[in-house]
Amino acid sequence: MTGRQGSSSTRAGKIRAARLTDLAALGELSRLAQAADSGARSLGLPVAGPPIGVFTLFRLPLGAFRPHDLLYVHEVGGRLGGLLRVERDGHRDEWTIVELDAIGHGDAGDIRYRLVQACLREVAKRGATRFHVACADRDGNVELFMQAGFARYGDELISFRPPDRALPAPLTEEEVGTLGIRPVGPTDAVALFRLYSAVTPQPVQRLEMSRIADWEPQQSGALMPRSSLTPILRFADVETFLMEAPEGAADPTAVVGFVQVGVAKEEQPHYLRILARPGLDAAPLVRFGLGVIAARTERRDHRRDQGVIAPLRTYESPLEHRLEEEGFGTIATVTLLMKETLVRVAEPALVPAVR
Repeated sequence: MTGRQGSSSTRAGKIRAARLTDLAALGELSRLAQAADSGARSLGLPVAGPPIGVFTLFRLPLGAFRPHDLLYVHEVGGRLGGLLRVERDGHRDEWTIVELDAIGHGDAGDIRYRLVQACLREVAKRGATRFHVACADRDGNVELFMQAGFARYGDELISFRPPDRALPAPLTEEEVGTLGIRPVGPTDAVALFRLYSAVTPQPVQRLEMSRIADWEPQQSGALMPRSSLTPILRFADVETFLMEAPEGAADPTAVVGFVQVGVAKEEQPHYLRILARPGLDAAPLVRFGLGVIAARTERRDHRRDQGVIAPLRTYESPLEHRLEEEGFGTIATVTLLMKETLVRVAEPALVPAVR
């Protein structure tokens, strides 16, 4: 299942790349890890149990497995005791750890740490520049990744709108036009980057190193902006829209809002991601996004009972109130961590000449 079949071995078992013959054991391992009440849990994204399950959200059908995805397992005496799955961002050479499970008594934490270390070593050989992970701050998750060299740089609130609440009717074309909402086009990269820069604090911008080029493929359903739930977009039909500044604004070409919609193709919640400039009432964006989901699920005969999930950074907290007004409730807070494999070098700059 991976291109490199390396492994590391000790008396406590060995870490190796997964094989196709491991699939049945991996499914059972993931099920047992979710059922455990100890630290032998997965990353906790976003919660365990109904209506959202960790492995349900991030399960990996064989048809969706990409050649550059990697899956590592911990094996003892022919039995699997842990797994780690990492996915590569195809647009940038960055990797995201999306599942980390282990079962055992007192050694589950050690198994998970060894899996992370083996992954970092193997993927670094492929030229990876950065690793991302999002996890719940419990069961030693954050401490484990910080010991492995990850830096904690933010938190996200995970909001969920239950399926028993009917989705609102889609906005009419006239309402959409009045709000200035339209699909993202190939020439909107600069405006979207400026919106991201207006919303995101400078320290986070420096760490995420988002570039204008990263926003260019939005019209084809790329995964910017990054969130803790980005991996589930692989199993969704993704559309992106923006809201233009109203007439009479100081900069009529500016983009004041952004909405990304993922309509689920698998048994998982639909996805909603909002960016809004400070001071903008984001309620119309939320209603528009829910209306798009309602229209797409009706037209494409999708199941309508998964609910809608929406991540938002803690510095975007005003959005939380707009989501609550539309039936969302916060179900979890997750921590964002990142590890860089390259050393940053300050670029030379011109300075005033002095005598």
